[in-house]
Amino acid sequence: MQPFVFQSANDPSAAMQALMQALAASGGNNVTEAPVQALAGGTTLIDLMKLDVMRPSTVIDINPLSAAWSQINLEGGNLRVGAMARMADVAAHPEIQNNYPVVADSLKLAASAQLRNMATLGGNVLQRTRCTYFRDISYGNCNKRNPGSGCAAMEGINRMHAVLGTSDQCIATYAGDFAQSLIALDGSVEITGKSGTRSIGFAQLHRQPGNSPHIETTLAPGELISGFTIPGRWPRSAYLKVRDRQSYEFALASAAVALDMQDGVVRDARLALGGVATVPWRAREAEALLKGQKFDDALAERVADAAFAGATPRRHNAFKIALGKRVVARALHQAATMEV
Repeated sequence: MQPFVFQSANDPSAAMQALMQALAASGGNNVTEAPVQALAGGTTLIDLMKLDVMRPSTVIDINPLSAAWSQINLEGGNLRVGAMARMADVAAHPEIQNNYPVVADSLKLAASAQLRNMATLGGNVLQRTRCTYFRDISYGNCNKRNPGSGCAAMEGINRMHAVLGTSDQCIATYAGDFAQSLIALDGSVEITGKSGTRSIGFAQLHRQPGNSPHIETTLAPGELISGFTIPGRWPRSAYLKVRDRQSYEFALASAAVALDMQDGVVRDARLALGGVATVPWRAREAEALLKGQKFDDALAERVADAAFAGATPRRHNAFKIALGKRVVARALHQAATMEV
């Protein structure tokens, strides 16, 4: 781990001031080097610093913001959660379990109990890929870590890598679970920066790799995620995650599903995929096949096929397409048969 300056911010304005001062001192907008990092739960940042993948010159502790940025509010028919809320607290919230089971399940199935007690929602959606070639600095050719150097995963061991949203520059998989529930439910993200607070659709937060895999989000330098909002309530929803072992493992394929049904007919449907894409992945064309249709297993299979219509497999990860389709069909069936 490289030496760094450690600071603490006691309120949002102090955090913005500290971030911008540290950015200015380090040269401002060097996204690749990430000279300034905010520390919340630290469950991803500290790992990457120990691995020498991330080398911030300044780390700013924003945990004092928890009192203002960790509230859970379900008033007005919508859900709002602060970005500093801990994963375990949100997963255990009774109203979230009843009204947004897909959210609760996506959090319960992530990491370990110890990590969920520490990790924040904001940090969780910004976690970086678990691609071995990114996390092991002995590999020089990683466009995400070293832009322009190539992608070792293309011809390397790519079993865990993405089949959707890839480019000829990067096939690293987005590793999170909670993000799939957010993007499926048309969530929005509240962002606080030096110019105040703005809100964008969660689907606009992450960037597909394209020609610049090292730029992973649309956040501007110095901005922090301060909260999330999900409109409406989705009691008929589920998150299904398939992995190599039952716990403390990342998804080979996962699906976040939410359905609005009446008399067996799907009035509205939401579907997002995890473990198979470079970013949180909304399968909108597949969703459209469900709307206005009476649900059955044949329909679920057609939807699953549509969800992976644009998949591009590599040598070791082609199995993810067949697996992903089964996960989608099972998740749809699970949601459709729920008692709500």
